[in-house]
Amino acid sequence: MSDGQDIQPGGDGEGEKDLPAPKPRRRRWIRWSVLGLALVVLLPLLTVAVALRLNYTGAPADGTRTRGKDAIWLGHAWVDGRRTDADVAALARRLRDTGIRDLYVHAGPLEHDGTLPRSAYPKARGLIGAMHEAAPGIRVQAWLGDKLATESPDGLRLSERDTRVAVVRSTRQILAAGFDGAHFDLEPLHSGDEDYLDLLGALHQVTRAQGVPLSVAAHQIDPLPALHSVAGTLTGHPKWWSQAYFGRVARRVDQIAVMSYDTSTPLESLYGGYVAQQTSLALEVTPPSTDLLMGLPFFHENKLGHRAAAETVPAAVRGVRLGLSRTDADRANFGVALYVDFAATEGDWRAYERDWIR
Repeated sequence: MSDGQDIQPGGDGEGEKDLPAPKPRRRRWIRWSVLGLALVVLLPLLTVAVALRLNYTGAPADGTRTRGKDAIWLGHAWVDGRRTDADVAALARRLRDTGIRDLYVHAGPLEHDGTLPRSAYPKARGLIGAMHEAAPGIRVQAWLGDKLATESPDGLRLSERDTRVAVVRSTRQILAAGFDGAHFDLEPLHSGDEDYLDLLGALHQVTRAQGVPLSVAAHQIDPLPALHSVAGTLTGHPKWWSQAYFGRVARRVDQIAVMSYDTSTPLESLYGGYVAQQTSLALEVTPPSTDLLMGLPFFHENKLGHRAAAETVPAAVRGVRLGLSRTDADRANFGVALYVDFAATEGDWRAYERDWIR
């Protein structure tokens, strides 16, 4: 209802009075504050991006190619009956004339108490025998893993002694089934975990007595000092290991494979530079007697932390070769590990063979 008087929305019938314009000095202060905040956020990111891009420049040294100690992760289908003898023959042909020596065949996962049901790998013995016949010299390792209860209440707890004892018992069990080694991937595993180191010591006694390798999948190394601590404080997910902790793990195993993918880098050149840095950091603390393998992304998901167009095999291989060239070009016990067989494309295989084998 109106009595003929214009009423402004929110007013008192007389209209709102004009507010005084901000003073020029105040406007300048606001602009400079916004600019300063933007610089605080963007400058570190730009600095890191420039550093990674520069790390991707240059030419790899001659001879920085396969040493015949590469590996590939294989899915569970190889031990549960879905793969046939024809598949084994095709895989053997694929591996011929490559640098792949080790197959990490998924034979788990472990139960949260560290046990391993024998029903998890019913066709393992047949696979191992067929692969040994079709591709002599190839080692078939059991890939065992589980989610750790480090960032949620659900998962395997390395802090429990009975659980660690059960994992060791499961390793004896898997080796008795005929596997040529044991490969562990336990995630998320926080830097500095002493229970993990204790477990590796016990596992290495078992594998050494059997004359087979103990290998592990390893988290990436802090690209900036103590970044794992900062990330852990801010997000609850440290992601990286300290370089010192990586070295402690590497000294307790025969092989260590860096999961150098899922890096959140948006461009191929930045990803390649990151891999070059990771390769150098890992080489610096891995004993020459331990096989160091850098992971190659043989998968193409687009998800948080992984952009398929950036994390490519050519960029990863070039990064590996650059890091190897700058740090220890003659390292003998070195290779790459391909993740994962069931997601790989022909393009991935061609890039691996072209850029790393030839």
